Amino acid sequence: MQETINRRGFLKIGATLATVPVFSQLSGTYSLFAKEPSDVLKNGEVITGTHWGVLKVTLKDGKVIDSKPFFNTSKIPNSLQGNTADMIYKSRVKYPMVRKSYLENPNDPKPALRGSEEFVRVSYEDAIKLVARELKKTRTQKGPASVFAGSYGWKSVGNVHNSRILLHRFMNLSGGFTGSLGDYSTGASQIIMPHVIGSIGVYEQQTSWPVILEHSNVVVLWGANPISTLKISWQVDDAQAFAYLEKLKASGKKLIIIDPRRSETIHYFDKARWISPLPNTDVAMMLGIANHLYKKGKYDKEFLETYTVGFDRFSEYLLGKTDGIDKTTAWASRICGIDEKTIQELAELFFENRTFMMSGWGMQRAHHGEQPHWMLVTLASMLGQIGLQGGGFSLGHHYSGAGVPTRKGATIGGINAASLGYFDENGKFIGTKSSGNDAASTGESWKLKVSASSFPVARIADALLHPGKTIHHNGKMITYPDIDFIYWVGGNPFSHHQNTNELVKAWKKPRTIVMNSIYWTPSAKMADIVFPATSQYERNDIAMIGDYSKHGISPMKQLVEKQFEAKDDYQIFSDLCLAYAGKELFNAYTENGKKEMDWIEEYYNVAYNTILKTPQLVTDMKPFKVFWSENKPVVFNSSMENESFVKFKDFRDDPILQPLGTPSGMIEIYSDTIAKMNYDDCKAYPSWFEPIEWLGMKQKPAEFHMLSPHPYDRLHSQQNQTRLRDTYAVANHEPIYINPKDAAKKQIKNGDTVRVFNARGEILTGAVVTDDVIEGVICIYEGVWYDPEKPGAVGSICKNGSPNLLTIDIPTSKLANGNISHTALVNIEKYTGKTLPLTAFSAPKGA
Repeated sequence: MQETINRRGFLKIGATLATVPVFSQLSGTYSLFAKEPSDVLKNGEVITGTHWGVLKVTLKDGKVIDSKPFFNTSKIPNSLQGNTADMIYKSRVKYPMVRKSYLENPNDPKPALRGSEEFVRVSYEDAIKLVARELKKTRTQKGPASVFAGSYGWKSVGNVHNSRILLHRFMNLSGGFTGSLGDYSTGASQIIMPHVIGSIGVYEQQTSWPVILEHSNVVVLWGANPISTLKISWQVDDAQAFAYLEKLKASGKKLIIIDPRRSETIHYFDKARWISPLPNTDVAMMLGIANHLYKKGKYDKEFLETYTVGFDRFSEYLLGKTDGIDKTTAWASRICGIDEKTIQELAELFFENRTFMMSGWGMQRAHHGEQPHWMLVTLASMLGQIGLQGGGFSLGHHYSGAGVPTRKGATIGGINAASLGYFDENGKFIGTKSSGNDAASTGESWKLKVSASSFPVARIADALLHPGKTIHHNGKMITYPDIDFIYWVGGNPFSHHQNTNELVKAWKKPRTIVMNSIYWTPSAKMADIVFPATSQYERNDIAMIGDYSKHGISPMKQLVEKQFEAKDDYQIFSDLCLAYAGKELFNAYTENGKKEMDWIEEYYNVAYNTILKTPQLVTDMKPFKVFWSENKPVVFNSSMENESFVKFKDFRDDPILQPLGTPSGMIEIYSDTIAKMNYDDCKAYPSWFEPIEWLGMKQKPAEFHMLSPHPYDRLHSQQNQTRLRDTYAVANHEPIYINPKDAAKKQIKNGDTVRVFNARGEILTGAVVTDDVIEGVICIYEGVWYDPEKPGAVGSICKNGSPNLLTIDIPTSKLANGNISHTALVNIEKYTGKTLPLTAFSAPKGA
């Protein structure tokens, strides 16, 4: 126990933890946690993989002083690649910390003080024992369904140190938990697309860029901003996609970009035609295009009859036979704000040319977000070019290098979430069951029956506030559990979840919240127990390069010594296994004591042996010790077959032998499955629904539509604390982009501090007056670290400018329950109040 705890607190915590077993591994006796000689390079260059690419990192006297891209494939800059030092040294959680009231009495921890009360430094061993004891207590009293370990977020790359999987592995082995479904990025599309095209669509390889560059005449970027979003990948970015954007720019092809704001991509493609509909009206615009094509007879009847089902039912809606509203170009124009002539021109252009439509994900993060991609597929079906070279649609070319041809090689495996743990009636770990975390039971005294359902990830606040509530989800009913223990790793929900004030309220419901965190994020500040976690630069790992291209394998050598008292997630959960149930659980978790290098070498050797057994896979892959010593990425070879990949080609060539995964095997423009669900907010065919808030509504609750797109100089909330912020912050706040006419009406000038507010919250931003947003629309990038003037208080103004205080936390529909972050109206005014000091990146009280 550290000196920062007074004697009374020391005696109290010491007594309460005495009943938890102390294992020798916790003090480093076993080799897994023994202090081993460091082989970290003190001076020179080291190669490592990150979300933003393979980097060459320069070290001097054991400190990172520079980082640059290893692959130089294009002239398009990636601002995220030069900030490695800041990712190691800034805003760190240095020591294990426990909120004061929780430490004094975990049975009465005063959760209302969460976020506002000071933290107390404790020893790592005591923090481990505290978490193990309170987790066991929660499961005993309320069952494993009361333990939530969803931990959604962009965890660090690396196949061994995958924090989310490591957490789930521990939770599964130690007795089960409630998980989550889906994600925030594509919550609507990943549910609707399997009904329409038989697969998820958004996280799949897309038609290859070489095919598009050779065969497409018209390329449409609909709500996509690849110049920003192709800076990153879920794994290690392959840095190949930007080179294809350069070729697209040089190709002279007709390029249409549809977006309410002049994005970075529109600036890059300066000869492209920019069309700016009102936010949330894309479906109406597409319906107008479809209506024009239908009435002119300019649609592919043969394709619709051969490869789709339900167009006849949809066309009745299109023509107004079902609801009395003919979806004409005039009707569409009144809704979307684009003139009839333009809508008609687009219809003719798309039909008369080989057209490839690339959609982003922003349009489906909106109220009724299931509809835009469904309607896009319907429009592409009318054009009849799906499965042809250079034609059709894509739901992913803006993300993770989709469309970069897949290379022939081997894949690196990763640690898995394991199976369900079993305990006897005395709580002793006795083994595992391979049924996963969906259903099982053990000894009577533990009653370890795992919840048979998870809930949609974007409904976390609703679930916390309304335990026992039952919701519709994709044709099923889900009942929220009574969550009393949250363990979160690898994410930052207080930057990505909607209606932050509602989340603050919800976050004060559970008894216990634990976080492993590298930084003092707003989420870490709202926890009870915080373990300092290592960044990816303080440990060894290995990862694939290229989510879809499978470009190669990146070594991830430890760059610097572990900072302060930071521990790897793997060690934290291994130690929790010891404290929770002893050596048997520890051995199950670590497979009898494997260390990080054991896992890394094992995964590499599996891939290497695959290469050795497949002579045609010619690569520069070498034995592990040589690979690790040389510290260079393995690069696989490309193939003509994958260079010419066309999505849906096999289906088009033979829809009988190569059917889609839908019930009919066809593209389902009308879905009988969805029809049987009988939802009032998602029909059996793509439809226009008026959003809960939008600029065309009769009684607007606020004046401006707020867009909160993916940031240009962050990965969501990652890197908000780096030196990059100095290049874009205005008046020390997140910038707000305002049309000149709107700014003039509100007497706002460049550099002014602007208060943005609605019934849900208020934030401070810095004004950038620009024609890059249309009149009536403002833009604030998401991913801002929430920084309330009064920490922990519901309704407090955010000094840093997080737009999620203003967004709406309701589901897209009963079908998908995705988030609707792009559906929100706000007011703006010049701020004349006192200057509020920024504390977003500082440690909380006591830390």
